[in-house]
Amino acid sequence: MGIEKMSDFFTARVEGYDEHMLNEVEGCREAYIKLAELLPKDTAELLDLGCGTGLELDEIFKINPTVRVTGIDLTEAMLDKLKQKHPDKNLTLINASYFNYDFGIYKYDAAVSFQTMHHFSHKDKLDLYSKLCDSLKDGAQYIECDYMVENQEEEDFYYRENRRIREEQGIGQGEFYHYDTPCTIDNQIKLLVESGFKTAKMVWRVENTTIIIAQK
Repeated sequence: MGIEKMSDFFTARVEGYDEHMLNEVEGCREAYIKLAELLPKDTAELLDLGCGTGLELDEIFKINPTVRVTGIDLTEAMLDKLKQKHPDKNLTLINASYFNYDFGIYKYDAAVSFQTMHHFSHKDKLDLYSKLCDSLKDGAQYIECDYMVENQEEEDFYYRENRRIREEQGIGQGEFYHYDTPCTIDNQIKLLVESGFKTAKMVWRVENTTIIIAQK
C-alpha cells in the first residue's frame, strides 16, 4: 500500500470531496451542523485549520454570516473551491501548512478544525496546539472535530503501520503524507490540556467522528 503526499492526495480528490465527506464518512454530515451550533454566536474572528472546501463554514455562515474567517490549508485546489462557494464572505485564505504559519497572539475569538488532525504525531499536535492557544483571546474556544478511536491498541496499530509504510517508501517522518493516525479521545484531550488549554472535553460523538471543545 503506497501513500501520497498530503497536498497531492487532496488535489486529486477535490471534485468528489464534499460528497464523500457528507455521504460516506459516518457522522460527518451531522457533525458539520453540530460544530456550527457549538461555535459561540458572537464569534467575530475565526481561525479554521485545514479548512479545505469549507464544509464546516457552509454551516457556520448560515448562523453567523458576517464572521471574519482566516482559513489555512495545504491544498490550493480546495481553497479555490471554497472561494467559489462563498465569494461574498469575509475570507482570508492561506495556502500553507498550519504547522509553519504564524497565527499571531491573542487574535481570534474562536478556532475550529474538522477531520484534519488525525494525520499527525502527538509531538506535532502538541506544538501546534500550544501555538494555537497563544493565538486565541482569553476565554476563547477551540472546537475540534476529528476521527478518534476508543482504545490505545487501535491508536498504536495505526501509528505502527504509518511508520512501517514510511520506512518502506523511504519517507522522512517530517514530511506530510496522507495516512490516518487517529488518537484516542483521552490522548487528544491530554494533548490539548498539556499545550495550555484550561479544559478540554468531548461533547459529541457519532461512530468515530468526535467533537472536543478546548477552553483557553
